[in-house]
Amino acid sequence: MKGMRRVAMGLASLLILFSMVAGLLSRFDYMRQDRMCIDARPSPEHWLGTDALGRDRFSRLVHGTRVSLMLAPAAAGLSTLLAFALGAAPGFLGKFHERIARTFIDLVLSMPWLFLLLMVRTLLPLNISPKASVAVTFLMLGLLGWGVPARILLARARRLRQSEFVLFARCTGVSRCRLLGIHLMPNLWPVMLAQFLIAVPVFILAEANLSLLGLGVAEPLPSLGSLLRELETILSVRGDLCSFSALAVLVLIVSSLQIVASQSEVH
Repeated sequence: MKGMRRVAMGLASLLILFSMVAGLLSRFDYMRQDRMCIDARPSPEHWLGTDALGRDRFSRLVHGTRVSLMLAPAAAGLSTLLAFALGAAPGFLGKFHERIARTFIDLVLSMPWLFLLLMVRTLLPLNISPKASVAVTFLMLGLLGWGVPARILLARARRLRQSEFVLFARCTGVSRCRLLGIHLMPNLWPVMLAQFLIAVPVFILAEANLSLLGLGVAEPLPSLGSLLRELETILSVRGDLCSFSALAVLVLIVSSLQIVASQSEVH
């Protein structure tokens, strides 16, 4: 299992390095359109060909991978912090704080997460700028995806509250704020890291679903989800293999990150 985790970490690192460095190799801007070179096949000039608007696929794949890999960890970090604030802290304080937090978490988890995400996004303007769409998508994923990690952190914090070293610290007069910072946070850090790693591939897929429906990152800024929309017009798989490059990268990223996350959760 350790060998599989190392392979997955190596693959994820290579994909991240590809998204950061490969842009230096591309000679075309991801927004540039060449109407004389529409749906071109791979060539020394366009390594993965061009799309229906004459834009270089390789350049758009690099930038789209970078956007998704930057967006998902940022959203996962926000959701993990919210899970700590709304789950771990009330669970550690106990009494009515825990009851209110548990009820609120159960209410959030009872809602269909993806449909709630779609509903919130459709209430927002559709003609927003690409940069604003990235910020909106990041905030939606982070603000709506904290329910599951919050429940896990609440249960773990409740166990810590009943542990001997916490009871001893309370008997010595240690304040609640000091207990949260010194005793709770360090002991919950491995769980928070595991939840963060689990959330990253989930948010990558969620962004892909939103972008496939035209509700994610706005054009002309690419993301892995928006690049997958090109597959809607594929007529022949044999003649458009390069159109599946975004799908291949998405599968590799999600699979490798999921393996790393599952192994981290076990350990």
